[in-house]
Amino acid sequence: MINALVEYLKNKKILILGFGIEGYSTYLFIRKYLKKQKIYISDVKPETIKKYKDVLQDTNIEILDKEKYLKELENYDIIMKSPGISFANIDTTKFINKIKSQLELFLEFINVFTIGITGTKGKSTTSSLIYEILKEQCEDVHLLGNIGIPLFDEIDKLNEKSIVVLELSSHQLEFAEVSPNVAILLNVFEEHLDHYKSYDHYINSKLNICRYQKENDYFLYNIDNEILKKNIKKMKSIKSKVYEISYLANNKQNDNSELVVRSENNILSYNNKEVLYTDIEDRKLLGNHNLNNIMFAITVAKIMNLNLKKAQQVIYNFEPLPHRMEYVGEFEGVKYYNDSIATVPESTINAIETLKDVNTLIVGGKDRSVDFASFIQYLNNSNIKNLICLPDTGWTIGNGIINKNICVEIVDNMEEAVRFAKTNTEKGHICLLSPAASSYGFFKNFKERGNLFKELVKKEIL
Repeated sequence: MINALVEYLKNKKILILGFGIEGYSTYLFIRKYLKKQKIYISDVKPETIKKYKDVLQDTNIEILDKEKYLKELENYDIIMKSPGISFANIDTTKFINKIKSQLELFLEFINVFTIGITGTKGKSTTSSLIYEILKEQCEDVHLLGNIGIPLFDEIDKLNEKSIVVLELSSHQLEFAEVSPNVAILLNVFEEHLDHYKSYDHYINSKLNICRYQKENDYFLYNIDNEILKKNIKKMKSIKSKVYEISYLANNKQNDNSELVVRSENNILSYNNKEVLYTDIEDRKLLGNHNLNNIMFAITVAKIMNLNLKKAQQVIYNFEPLPHRMEYVGEFEGVKYYNDSIATVPESTINAIETLKDVNTLIVGGKDRSVDFASFIQYLNNSNIKNLICLPDTGWTIGNGIINKNICVEIVDNMEEAVRFAKTNTEKGHICLLSPAASSYGFFKNFKERGNLFKELVKKEIL
């Protein structure tokens, strides 16, 4: 299965650009099958490469500094770009066709059935849910990609009967010219604007998940997301079979598409046929945003002719992933929830409306030029009593609050935030960490931020 891929890489001048988890995975794959081929490696943080002793001992590598590789990108045959590397401020004209990724090479050379999931929010939950449903009824299923397992790490374990569920970020899709067999686009909101030249650039990167599909492929997207609906309508052609996922029975733009709707009596319908009861008491994935994720998972189950009753049971038993409206515990009469994954305002609004009894909200993180005007208006009209504002965006949001019933507390760090929350949140109500902003610049990632929040909450004395 991997022979064609190895032959493609053979005798090429290859630069691995970015040496995190995926970059190192690429190195290991090349070195396993092309033991003497020279490999060029570069990372903006040279100390990252130095962590790998096997790399430093490899006599057939060359480590390049940032200034050198930026001037010579057009001289390589293949540029294996790690997802986190941004080319927003770099003219890629001379070498854009040389930019490759594990995703693109995997889809092009590895003959397995692939289900790709992307979206600004909900990727991990939906990917994991689909994986669990498939694993229950299929023999050989793998969950790879942005979820934390590089694609090249599992290639040796695959065969032609394998099914691979791929969680895909916009960064992985940005330069891809190949699409998965089943493409799922959950939603699009303003995020990662520091990585892309524009919001349109970000959206178009997401749309690569379906842009290169074939006639026998499937494309599922959320038609309730107006930005997504508008951009898909502008696409010249989508060759695959289109499934429009919607809460609203009348929200449709393609008469030839399938349509999944949620009816008023908690029945999920597929082409107007009832297929799943979705009462909130029978599932652990709470909120309409999670119901949307469930709808995509059920549609995949239908496409693959799975037993829906078995799929339904998996859905009911599926535990929410950490940092997604995660219940931390009740302390002195206050319930604490960790929703650190909420890096856009829309996610924070979903959490507030799902939990319903939020008395204290903690917001703020890295400024990525997201417009918070609508979010500020929402908060001004909400029943939130305490708004705790972390730098940087929290301070911006706090300055926009004019509702005198909301106590705005500006803090410098998470310790101060939790201390204020413990003192001021009314008993019998909820304190929610749902930042509506990225963690980067203050934390390694949203997990570190959420874990710190949980740690501080659980301390009896700060």
